[in-house]
Amino acid sequence: MNKPIRHNYWGETVDYRDLLKKIEEIGPILEANADADERNKELTKESFEALKPLRMSHVLATEALGGAQLPPTQVLELIAAITWWSGSAGWVSMVHTCIGAMSAAFLPDSAVERLFAPGTDNRFSGQGAPLGMLRKTEGGYLLTGKWSYGSGFSHATYTHSACFVDDGTGKPAKDENGNVIVMCAHAPIADHQQLGNWEVLGLGGTGSIDYAANDVFIAEDLVFPILTAPPQRLKELFSLGVVGLAAIGHTGWALGTGRRMLDEIAKFARSKSGRAGLIGESEKFWYDYGRSEARYRAARAFVFEVWRDIEATVEAGTNVSTRQISLVHLAKSEIHEAGVDICNFAYRASGGAGLRAGVIQRTMREMLVAANHFTIAPSIVTSAGRDIGGLWGDRVWQFYDLIERK
Repeated sequence: MNKPIRHNYWGETVDYRDLLKKIEEIGPILEANADADERNKELTKESFEALKPLRMSHVLATEALGGAQLPPTQVLELIAAITWWSGSAGWVSMVHTCIGAMSAAFLPDSAVERLFAPGTDNRFSGQGAPLGMLRKTEGGYLLTGKWSYGSGFSHATYTHSACFVDDGTGKPAKDENGNVIVMCAHAPIADHQQLGNWEVLGLGGTGSIDYAANDVFIAEDLVFPILTAPPQRLKELFSLGVVGLAAIGHTGWALGTGRRMLDEIAKFARSKSGRAGLIGESEKFWYDYGRSEARYRAARAFVFEVWRDIEATVEAGTNVSTRQISLVHLAKSEIHEAGVDICNFAYRASGGAGLRAGVIQRTMREMLVAANHFTIAPSIVTSAGRDIGGLWGDRVWQFYDLIERK
């Protein structure tokens, strides 16, 4: 017999429609500052202050922790809405959203009681590749390492850094099954060195810098095993794991970017000057635009089909399945690939106008950068395809790998 749907699974104190309205209000600020954010190599103060009241680090956290406890489909809409106005603002928002959710999901009670205490407004940034080492010390660990791509780092308050555990000889410790232990460590941003090194094609305003730690103290309860962490609260939803939560952010960002480029090239074609006047009268342009619009809407429908199914599963008191995670990966990949094709079409159609500084050029660059992110790597899509196709139906997702059940 099916379990009853729990309609009170989600939070009741925050209405995401109010947040969407707020995004609409601050959107012109984000758009006006987009070029300045790029020149600044991170969000300007004005951009960050506009975003800050949204508390995106808390939208997936439980109400008990002061979060909004929103369902994933609503979070997708919020991230897409921010991204429509500014790709960099959307990227920083999605990073703070996803890493905030991971911290709220997997850290023990004693840690979240501090990090999400009433009156606090912590934001989280960092890197999920294990490029550091934890060495045991009294009351916790000492962390040393160097990481890249700390998006929104200087606008965060706590790091989230993947690392190995020193086995006492300087080598990574292993568990009882012989697997290397990978932990995720949290510490104040101020305890780290900000190394810069953010000279990039697109998303220049995200401040996705290199950063380092040198014997930074990590309290014992500020770590969790990033590959295998059991959720400590909202256990059905957070059975998505670190990778499933990250997928919400990347998918939402691609939704916003594809939509903005379609809107921008249509607006350009409707104007009557120069190149725009020519393409506005072109049957070929409007055919290609129609196909691009259809491709985007199909990918978007796939995204929301997948995430609504997940919401129904967790509301029924069941953990997310391997097959559902595979579909998350496929939907995430498809909305990015659709976005790349849309941006290529719009950039080529715009001619010299797309060459110059502006929304079309900036959005094109940002989409190409996002499409190179590891989260949509071909190997992940290949594994998801093998699962959906029935070849690897006996496997489970661990981080970005589909591994044999133990």
